[in-house]
Amino acid sequence: MKPEKKLSPLEQKLNNFVVKYLTGIPFVQKMFFVEHLHTMIHAGLSVVESLDVLSKEIENQKLRTVIATIKSDVEKGQTLSESLTKHPKAFPPIYVQMIAAGEVAGKLEESLFQVTNQMRKTHELMSSIRGAMIYPSVIIAAMGGIGVMMVTVVLPKLITLFNEFDAELPLATKIMITITKFASSPFNMVLIVVITIGTIMGFMSALRKFPDFKYFVHKMNLHLPIFGKIMKKINLARFSLTLSSLLKSTIPIIDAVQITADTCGNVIYRNILKQAAEKIKTGAPLSEILSQNPALFPPMVTEMIMVGERTGEVQQLLDELSAFYGSEVDKTMKNFTAIIEPVIIIILGVAVAFMAIAVIMPMYSLVQNF
Repeated sequence: MKPEKKLSPLEQKLNNFVVKYLTGIPFVQKMFFVEHLHTMIHAGLSVVESLDVLSKEIENQKLRTVIATIKSDVEKGQTLSESLTKHPKAFPPIYVQMIAAGEVAGKLEESLFQVTNQMRKTHELMSSIRGAMIYPSVIIAAMGGIGVMMVTVVLPKLITLFNEFDAELPLATKIMITITKFASSPFNMVLIVVITIGTIMGFMSALRKFPDFKYFVHKMNLHLPIFGKIMKKINLARFSLTLSSLLKSTIPIIDAVQITADTCGNVIYRNILKQAAEKIKTGAPLSEILSQNPALFPPMVTEMIMVGERTGEVQQLLDELSAFYGSEVDKTMKNFTAIIEPVIIIILGVAVAFMAIAVIMPMYSLVQNF
């Protein structure tokens, strides 16, 4: 057996750079880590022993390095939650807070179970959303590819014929010829690609740098014909799932609402929940605060929370809301293809009709002249 080749200092630095900056940690790997940590602690292993085993067995190298660092910190006397706080990109604050609450209450094993359950449900929710987006993405990519092929290969040959046609061309044909001549030029094609990429990057940069612009875009998203309702369901599913898990971890409701706000993807929901956390400090019940925004928090949500507040079973009713909206999102995403198909068919129909008018009409006139 040949001895393992040692890396040179340069190779080691390059390897560390790739691991640290270019390699991500898949959500599934994080979920498996927490789940296995819970299983080992439930079996009687100490936190240090469990981390030692996981630091050697986890597949992702970056996560393996993070776990080794956490193990070292725990051995020095830090709590698990304190060491996890140092790695916010690997372990979001919501999970760290839940583990910290479990440590304070002496229920670390139970809190790890809650984190595992939360991560599993979040993963299922995101998987259903990503799965539903595959079909429209493929269709849009195919339409784009066919459009480029038509403009660069097929239509230029027809334009040569139309240029020899003395009669007046229809408006659709003139538009098609203008577009084809512009797009068939390599320089113009590169310019279109650069402008498109620049626009997308500029849009994403504006979302990060300008809060007012982000607020406007997120508000418009909630009013889109089809996608608006889907986005509301997704945010309500995240809200109920996260708040339920945090309250089960004995985290105070003010902190729980504040943390839940940070998990909402839409900034409108985030701002409302942050304001709600401040109003709760004055003694106002959460249901009453959220009921002031019925467009975002339907009466069913606020009424169930109100019943939970009166009976002391907020966690259970939030669980029911989470299951309901999770199921609604799952059903919607499974039927997303049927929902989006009419839109795709209309777009394709308009494109085909335009091409037919632009190509067939002058060809028909040419045949008649003969």
